[in-house]
Amino acid sequence: MDTLELQKVWAPRVLSVLRIVSGFIFLLHGTQKHLGFPPTDRVVETFSLSGISGFIEIICGVLIMVGFQSRAAAFLASGTMAFAYWIAHAPQDLFPVNNGGDAAILYCFVFFYLVFAGPGPWSIDAMRGKGSA
Repeated sequence: MDTLELQKVWAPRVLSVLRIVSGFIFLLHGTQKHLGFPPTDRVVETFSLSGISGFIEIICGVLIMVGFQSRAAAFLASGTMAFAYWIAHAPQDLFPVNNGGDAAILYCFVFFYLVFAGPGPWSIDAMRGKGSA
């Protein structure tokens, strides 16, 4: 397998895998907040900041996972994670390894990348002709 094949054939497919996995795990954060799945002791009030972020995580997680309106969903998800980092994590400590904000930063930048890279070939957007170039 040469570099050209990796770049032309596999890079778009792996982009799709990154989008699907990131969207699915993001979705699970929202379902845990609102549906208690995966099981948790944490209770979130519906209209609190965590509750609203949970709804964004569910909606954007599904849209990103299936690749429908993925750029817009990734943009909203990226902004939500940036906001979450500065509101919930940064006040505890400046460094992400100390404040538990590693995941928020990674989600922020993975979703920000998806805004520009697009959903990849394995997506509803690609099937509709609105995917990545």
